[in-house]
Amino acid sequence: MAALFVRFQAPVRNARGHFPGVFALANGLGRSGRLVGAERRFWQDGNDWYEANLTDPSKVDPSVYDRSLNPGATAWFKSTAGEVLDRVAGYLDLLSVHEVACERIESPNPGKVVYEDEHQVVVVPEDL
Repeated sequence: MAALFVRFQAPVRNARGHFPGVFALANGLGRSGRLVGAERRFWQDGNDWYEANLTDPSKVDPSVYDRSLNPGATAWFKSTAGEVLDRVAGYLDLLSVHEVACERIESPNPGKVVYEDEHQVVVVPEDL
């Protein structure tokens, strides 16, 4: 049986104790100045595409990532997210070139859903 939800994240926790997702990892490269030329254009164009085609849950519900209300909240793609999910491959390639580890994890139940739309859910992991 295929997993219903997919997440791409760092394999190790950051200083706040979270596993940064694929976009946070790529944005870290971009904001640090490590991306140049075609890589930078890909990152900027990709972020623009996601801005236009994927809802930012925090713009719908500003409390969704509130650390006290939803500790450890993370976004997961639905396996049915089509192009929204397919386009992550370019980000994974970018991270790989820069030797930034990112793993794919799948789960039929990643946690308590605090936000949902057609492409994604935001969940609070049940192990916190």
